[in-house]
Amino acid sequence: MIPNQNKNSLGTAGFALSLVALVVGWFPVVGWIVWVLGAIFSTIGLFRKPRGLAIAGACISFFWLIIFVLIFGVFMTAAVADGYANR
Repeated sequence: MIPNQNKNSLGTAGFALSLVALVVGWFPVVGWIVWVLGAIFSTIGLFRKPRGLAIAGACISFFWLIIFVLIFGVFMTAAVADGYANR
């Protein structure tokens, strides 16, 4: 008899990729690919039970999204300010 196995493989994979993205997220291409895959897998895993690791992976991916937007905003602000300074 097979026991009832509640597994969320995509949620677990999303969580693992999100953790890897914490380490390699600072490398431009590799980190972004791992981060996006972790976000996608975690988001898909949110619709399956159990959701624990999928929620954790989505939170880590959301953290990276906030960091990316902040860094992008700082660079764009610096570029605009440099453009005004060189007029």
